[in-house]
Amino acid sequence: MATSQPWAFAHRPRFLPLLEGSELEIRLGEWAIEAALKQLQRWQALGVEIQVSVNISPQHLLHQGFLPQLEQLLNRYSDVPPQLLAIEILESATLDDMQAALHVRENCQRLGIDVALDDFGTGYSSLAYFRHLHVQLIKVDRDFVRDMLDSKDDRAIVESIVFLAKKFSRPVLAEGVETLEHAQALLALGCHLAQGYGIARPMPAEQLPGWLKTWRLDGFPKTH
Repeated sequence: MATSQPWAFAHRPRFLPLLEGSELEIRLGEWAIEAALKQLQRWQALGVEIQVSVNISPQHLLHQGFLPQLEQLLNRYSDVPPQLLAIEILESATLDDMQAALHVRENCQRLGIDVALDDFGTGYSSLAYFRHLHVQLIKVDRDFVRDMLDSKDDRAIVESIVFLAKKFSRPVLAEGVETLEHAQALLALGCHLAQGYGIARPMPAEQLPGWLKTWRLDGFPKTH
């Protein structure tokens, strides 16, 4: 099973809900994007090229300054290939304003940046919405993946999302992969991309090159 975006900015600290709807929420998103570009620059100097995903809040995504600021940051770190940066947006954000989300997605593509749809399956998606939003990656919510070994309903949801993504020619990634058994079950369903503690725990950025070398040699930890 392959991994995708093993390093992501940012996880969801407890303080984030306190920033929702404020100017700080946008400032934090801008900081996260620049932090990702700085880290990509450092890894590139070590010969490591790996895509980093940054989660963007709905308010930041739909803010009129999002795209101009993104372009400024890409120009500032012009030695970093844009395809190494990916933007993750929540399914609920795209439902709030479909046209605005489409505009952002199209411009990110123009800049060479992938867009991933995070926590898929937790909103109220329609087939029409799925068809129009041409994101580069669909991420299955970890809650479904975590319990799929014990819950027939959760397994059916994961299987349906994988099937739907294939029909629309979208790559699909499973979040929350914690054991080898999870990975094997997902492979059996046709899902070949994963992230989760079964692959690696969060680690300092300077440890990633060494971990990546070990992963490429040994693959999925045999103890899981």
